[in-house]
Parts: sequence; structure tokens; C-alpha cells
Amino acid sequence: MLKEYFADHEGTAVLSTADAQGRVNAAIYSKPHIIGEDEIAILMAARLNHANLQENPYAVYLFLEDGPGWKGKRIYLKKSREERNTELARSLIRNKHGHPEAVDVNLVYFQVEKILPLTGGEK
Repeated sequence: MLKEYFADHEGTAVLSTADAQGRVNAAIYSKPHIIGEDEIAILMAARLNHANLQENPYAVYLFLEDGPGWKGKRIYLKKSREERNTELARSLIRNKHGHPEAVDVNLVYFQVEKILPLTGGEK
């Protein structure tokens, strides 16, 4: 389901995390890498969202589809593991400008806990 969805839709994504004290951060991200029906992976630099995930494993990935209206998904996530500067992580860098081997990159895996539409859904 997620693999087909992201293959068929373009848009803007925001990943939101919170630290151990509940201070929230949100940042723009690219599409996730779909590992399985209930697992995704996201490439992350060592910035605030990545630091937050070291303290609090929960995140929300919000995807706003291009086009008119408010269409998209909210994907509720829990970090399961990560790898740093691996061959796989470097091979997934979509922006091939420069030298991927010079980039410090974390490939963070998440279990998908819940998927809701962009608007509406559960209370």
C-alpha cells in the first residue's frame, strides 16, 4: 500500500519529532524508503530530528500531495533501529550531486504504527 502510494504521488513531506521533554521539531524530508508494509526508512543527517529520536522514538511523517485541496497522509512511526554511513545508506542518497561518500548519513528505520488521512480521521 505505501510503496504504491508514494510511487503514484508527489508532494511535500514533514517529519515531526519531540525530545524527552516534549519539545517539538518539524523539518522537510524526502519520500521514505519502503521496506515492508509496516516498515519504512528515512535518510537523516545528524540534526535536531535525529537527536530527538535518540531520546524519544516516536515521530509523525506528514505527506501533503501536490495539487488542489488537502490530500495526503499522516503516518505515525516508532523508531526501531538505525545504521550510520553504511553502503546501503549511501546508495539511497537521492541527490547525487557532490560526493555521497563525504556525507555523514543515518538510515533510520521505523515501524508504522498508524496511518491516517491528512485531514479528519481519529480523535
